[in-house]
Amino acid sequence: MEDLLLSVRHLYAWYQKEQMVLSDLSLELRKHEAVGLIGLNGAGKTTLLKVLSGLHGGFRMENTLNLRDNAFKRRRYTVFAEDHSFGYFTFREYLSYAAAAYGRKPQRAEELVRGFHFESCENMLLKELSTGNQKKAFLITAFALEPELLLLDEPVNGLDFQSTEFLYREIAGYKERGTVLFASHVLESITLTADRVLVLEKGRISRQFEKEEIDAPQIREALYREEDCRETDDRE
Repeated sequence: MEDLLLSVRHLYAWYQKEQMVLSDLSLELRKHEAVGLIGLNGAGKTTLLKVLSGLHGGFRMENTLNLRDNAFKRRRYTVFAEDHSFGYFTFREYLSYAAAAYGRKPQRAEELVRGFHFESCENMLLKELSTGNQKKAFLITAFALEPELLLLDEPVNGLDFQSTEFLYREIAGYKERGTVLFASHVLESITLTADRVLVLEKGRISRQFEKEEIDAPQIREALYREEDCRETDDRE
C-alpha cells in the first residue's frame, strides 16, 4: 500500500518473559493521519510506544524492520509522559542538538514557543523547569522537527488549559506534515484530534474506530466493557 507508513505484525513484549504485556499485537499506521491509542491503565500503551521508539529490549515481532536502525530513528521522534533527560541543556541548546542529530532544520519554532506560552522558559535549564514546562520543551522540539512519525505518550499531562488547546490543534493539523500516534487516557484529546482510534485491550488492539465512528460514548462503552470483564475475571 502506497499510503502505508508502518506495519507491526504479531508483536509480543514483556518485562518478564513469563508475563506478556503485549501479546500478538498488530497495527498499521498510514501516512498523514492522527491516530489515538486508548486503553485502561496497564493495557500496555507506554510499552508499545517504547518498543516503537527502540527503547524496550524485551520484545519480538515478525517484521524485518529494525526499530533501532539509525535511518528509522531519524524518521520518528517520541515525547514521553515524563522525561528528565538533557537536564543541563537549555531548551534552545536541546533544540539545536536534536536538529543536528536528526539532520533537520527546525520549523515554526517561534510560533510553537508562543503557542505553548513558553517564552519565559526557553533559556532555562531543563532540569529547573516544572514537569509541565519540560513537557512543552519536548513537544515544541517534536513539532519543530516534523518527523514522518511522531509518537506522544500522554501529551496532555501537566499542560495548562491554553497549551492543551494549542496542542489539540497541532495534533489535528500534523497530518499535513506526517503521522502522529498518541496515547492518552483523556478521552477528549482523542475525540477532538484523531482520524482513527485504536483500543488497546489485554495486550492487543481489540477495536478500531474510524473518522465518523469516533464517538466518546462508544469508546467509553468499549473501555467500560473491558473493565467489567476484568472485574468478573478477578471474582472468578
